Amino acid sequence: MTRAHLPSVLFICTGNICRSPTAHALLLHKAAALGLDIEVDSAAVSSEEVGNPPDSRAMTELRRRGVAMPAHRARRVTKQDFDHYDLVIGMTGSHNAALRRVSPDHEDKVVLMMDFAKGPKGLDVPDPWYGSARDFVDAFDMIERGVDGLIEHLQHPGAS
Repeated sequence: MTRAHLPSVLFICTGNICRSPTAHALLLHKAAALGLDIEVDSAAVSSEEVGNPPDSRAMTELRRRGVAMPAHRARRVTKQDFDHYDLVIGMTGSHNAALRRVSPDHEDKVVLMMDFAKGPKGLDVPDPWYGSARDFVDAFDMIERGVDGLIEHLQHPGAS
């Protein structure tokens, strides 16, 4: 990595309105609390929500936990994102498979979100969009475990 600060991170989910913007906001929030300089963004593997704001249920859960959402409109991941970001983190294995198709030359940058969390690896963060407000709470809890592990990884890259 050529930058003197922590790596840049791009979070990915299906529409870029629930899981990936939640991870984006949460990583910014936690990094700021720790005084860490980090670049964070999020994007989608599909174009169905492009231009839309975050889901209101995701926003409700973020606010409930005191996490601010930066200005956000859904966008689709591009091949150029792989040149810009150091880590491209998918919420599910199918997201990561799609990311590898977008940029097969950057497979080494593609990581599953829950592989940073303590506990079993290879877990998907389920899409809360189809469920209830409780599903957004559960997704936030999983994303938070992943973000906590990611921060640990970023602070101590050789330790993981």
